[in-house]
Amino acid sequence: MFMNTTTYIEDCRPLLFNISSNGIWENLKSPDVIFGYSLPLMEIQILLIFTSVVMAHMFLRCIGISHIASYMIAGLIMGPQLFDLREKSTWKLSLDPIMNGNGPLRSFSACGFMMFSFLMSLRTSRRVVFNNGPLPVVIGILTFIVPLVVGLCFRNVLDDNINPHYMPPKKALAERTVIIATQSSILLPTITYFLSELNILNSEFGRLALSASVINDILGVSFIVLAYSLGSYKNMSHSTAYIDLIAVIIFFLLVFFVVKPAAEWIVQETPENKPVANIYVHAVTLTVLGSAVYTTVFHMKYVLGPVMIGLVIPEGPPLGSALEAKYEKLTLNVFLPISIAFSTMRCDITRIVYELDDILYNIFLMLLTIALKLVAGIAPCLYCKLPLKESIAVSILLSCKSFPEIFFYESTLDDKYISQATYSFLILYTLLNSGIVPVVIRSLYDPKRKYIGYQKRNIFSLKPNSDLRILTCVHKPGNISRAISFIQLFSSPNQEFPIIVTVLHLVKLVGQIVPILISHDKKSKQLINNSYIHTVNLAFSQLMQESFDSESVAMFTALSHEKLMHEDICMLALDQTTSMIVVPSGRTWTIHGEFMSDDVAIRRLNISLLERSPCSIGILVDRGQFMRKDKRKDYINVCAIFIGGKDDREALSLVNRMKHNPKVQVAVIRLMSNQETESTNWDYILDHEVIKELKDPESNKNIAYTERILTGGPEVATTVRLLSEEYDLMVVGRNHGMSSPDFSGLLEWMEFPELGVIGDLLAVRDLRSSVSVLIVQQRHQA
Repeated sequence: MFMNTTTYIEDCRPLLFNISSNGIWENLKSPDVIFGYSLPLMEIQILLIFTSVVMAHMFLRCIGISHIASYMIAGLIMGPQLFDLREKSTWKLSLDPIMNGNGPLRSFSACGFMMFSFLMSLRTSRRVVFNNGPLPVVIGILTFIVPLVVGLCFRNVLDDNINPHYMPPKKALAERTVIIATQSSILLPTITYFLSELNILNSEFGRLALSASVINDILGVSFIVLAYSLGSYKNMSHSTAYIDLIAVIIFFLLVFFVVKPAAEWIVQETPENKPVANIYVHAVTLTVLGSAVYTTVFHMKYVLGPVMIGLVIPEGPPLGSALEAKYEKLTLNVFLPISIAFSTMRCDITRIVYELDDILYNIFLMLLTIALKLVAGIAPCLYCKLPLKESIAVSILLSCKSFPEIFFYESTLDDKYISQATYSFLILYTLLNSGIVPVVIRSLYDPKRKYIGYQKRNIFSLKPNSDLRILTCVHKPGNISRAISFIQLFSSPNQEFPIIVTVLHLVKLVGQIVPILISHDKKSKQLINNSYIHTVNLAFSQLMQESFDSESVAMFTALSHEKLMHEDICMLALDQTTSMIVVPSGRTWTIHGEFMSDDVAIRRLNISLLERSPCSIGILVDRGQFMRKDKRKDYINVCAIFIGGKDDREALSLVNRMKHNPKVQVAVIRLMSNQETESTNWDYILDHEVIKELKDPESNKNIAYTERILTGGPEVATTVRLLSEEYDLMVVGRNHGMSSPDFSGLLEWMEFPELGVIGDLLAVRDLRSSVSVLIVQQRHQA
């Protein structure tokens, strides 16, 4: 089945515009006749684009270049330089210029950009921009104002030398204004894309760049829209201009007084932790499409409507996350590559060569604004005593361009504000940015560098009566009671041995770009509305009143991307100068010791923490035994297994803090190899001193110490399993140094390498015991 549309040129010759064909069998002598139909033509265009994308990315990924550069190179391949797909497709459908063969693909591209802009505005929380202090605000303002003002001062220089054959003088000055404005501004999706690619979105550097880009983005978009509107209305009648102005006012009123309340009503009507109804998702989608049509009818850019709709819809669950889940993969994996490639197809490198003299001053203006922007970004960073390399990295990142700018360049080209040569040069500059900027940022900024010089942040190095600072992480409701029960092991009469606890509630960020770290001490509850989060706060507030001083527990909530949660944990551990981070293992049991589930995401997070943690880390595998309320005995048996090495010494230091709790009985069991010999190794010397202190009855009255000699791996496994039946909580080191027994046979059967050999033995499902285990790793040396 196919559909035809008949048109006429000057009322004399009918032309058929066919949508779908009968396939290659329609005309076997000339099978390419199918490309006279719009659907097959668009399909072959999309096929050629994705073939070029795959071929380009096969090469570029080997040298670390992102897929965005592959989309742009695919557009260059399909452009005038090689295949010239746009020109070859122009007259395939009809001789009528209105029915251009690129029309369907252009509509597809516009739809992609419209949905991308809607999703980006939907996921952007602009409320948290001022939470990072005044520095990002200053950077955002200066990086826009300084290059814009100075650039505009140079705009009219050499205007007498403008070639009238290149562009009329007034148009040429407008072109210079476009260049200055676009290079002065920053689009938030560009910064988000680069930070996500570099995996530093949650870092201190990433938060600074995001906040600064939001400020600059607001200023830049406002200026560009104002300048664009004034330029457009100069060529229109006053009545049309007034009608459009009234239409804009009506549109904004509808958005803020109809669409926004409706979206908030949808959120309120949706039960907590339940998905939003599909009818509401479809209604929002139709509203987005209708807003694009409305803004186009009244001579505004079609993207303005979707952006405004996205800004007023509450980000995150349930509505924002539902829209993201429905459209994100389709937009980013299908629409966006086609949109970028189609826009890049218009880049004609030969025009740059032929018109180089005419665009030379435009290139100078661009370089001038970039240089001024770099200086305006570096200066406040250095004033606030940021490292030089980090200051340069921030400035470079805020000066770069990527695929979001391409759509604005194409819009100005369509409206004839810039020439084909200038457009082509801007596309090439954007391509270089997409490939080079990530490499430069990686060389200037290393997220691990801030941990250098932090090696002594562990429990073993603490003085006996100093504060014990612990950061505990909560993922799910089941983690709350377990974390509280663990923290209560350190309580002592009259608070003689102080403990300071930082609680970090980790929430997966859905339907939102900007990560948020909320301190509940600052009463920032207006940023979240979740009963589960308030339950966590209430539970730990009660813990403060019952077991600790009112100022000994600090609570935070981190709304973060799953792959970057370790950055929030490490950064908070640095800020709070904690000695140990305690996290759940991801393996869950019921309170009666029955296995429930494994969480692979939590395991991945723990592995990242083991590699990057700025302090010691403990992974708690909790079977619920030491937190049970129905136990007849009124004390908890804790055992530390000591084999040797810095991790075991850290574990021993931890249980040494528990002995001051009258409800805790602590035992230390040393497992020794039958082939152990004396050594001058520093680890061996430290182990010997620790054991010597343990054997002193006067200094360790509350710790029972025993030794057992083992011959190899099988005996180690048997001994550990038998010990697990005698205790409620076992504390073990992850690694055991040079003096460890022969673990041959055990290493090959490890299910959880992040828990170490002993920890893995105690975490298996078939263990006939309800013992919980804490696996401890001391801070790795930088």
